[in-house]
Amino acid sequence: MTTASLEFLNKLPKAELHLHIEGSLEPELLFELSKRNQIDIPFKSVEEVRAAYKFHNLQSFLDIYYQGASVLIHEQDFYDLTMAYLKRCQEDHVVHTEIFFDPQTHTERGIAMKTVIEGISRALKDAEQEWGITSQLILCFLRHLSEEAAIETLEQAKPYLEYIKGVGLDSSELGHPPSKFTNVFKSAKALGLELVAHAGEEGPADYIYEALDILNVSRIDHGVRCIDDDNLVARLIEEQIPLTVCPLSNTALCVYDDMAKHPILSLLEKGVCVTVNADDPAYFGGYMNENFMSLVTSLNLTEAQAKKLAINSFNASFIDDALKQKYIASVEAL
Repeated sequence: MTTASLEFLNKLPKAELHLHIEGSLEPELLFELSKRNQIDIPFKSVEEVRAAYKFHNLQSFLDIYYQGASVLIHEQDFYDLTMAYLKRCQEDHVVHTEIFFDPQTHTERGIAMKTVIEGISRALKDAEQEWGITSQLILCFLRHLSEEAAIETLEQAKPYLEYIKGVGLDSSELGHPPSKFTNVFKSAKALGLELVAHAGEEGPADYIYEALDILNVSRIDHGVRCIDDDNLVARLIEEQIPLTVCPLSNTALCVYDDMAKHPILSLLEKGVCVTVNADDPAYFGGYMNENFMSLVTSLNLTEAQAKKLAINSFNASFIDDALKQKYIASVEAL
């Protein structure tokens, strides 16, 4: 059993299915945009920004996350943000990405939905032309806001559905169960959109059941609390419901205090369709290959396991079967 090396991981084609584009805002770009847009931020240097990217739980992270998003004003800002992330994809051999964006973070500040979507989408198109990276866009509702606000956001997005593959649910999990958003997910499904939801990160395994049985999602974001319920794990295996797991995020937010305790590889060996993702990489210590390397360092990830995780990422994606098989063949050829 060969332990995966960084050289091997750099060659490994992979898909990223759990990436918040606002969470890829590096301190350097945040500082640059604050100057460009003349937005006051409480930091005098890039170093001060980086020092502020430290937190002890999901809420303390979200506080700085929303503060950072305030520098995103113009279409070009969203383009620059997205292109910076896609450049990292190219470096890490992420050949397909399904990007989350949080329109309410911006529309609540008076930024038009059109500005956000067109900036991100233009970057996605350019990256496909330049590097061959395929991509899709998933609109996330902020769960700490009301379902009425989510319904209004979906309404605002209707003129731009050609750019949007699906909807998701993110932000503060505790106290905001998936069932709170039953109606808006029903409406999104009627529009032909794919459905995913964050569940079972800080919230309990019951939230995973709700996301599956009430929201009817086809993919669970995070989902690591499934380990608290053997029947749920058995169901995830039987139905091959993917979990988009984010190892560095889970340790940064103290879901696990040590990567050596992370269950991702034990779930993989049981047959759960787990995948590796970066979540909010500017804040959580790394992009895709840093997440893979954390599993090498702490859990002795093997080449065979890395290939299985990569194959899972394509099987769990929303791309068509022909492209899936093409990408999977490129993994198997290694």
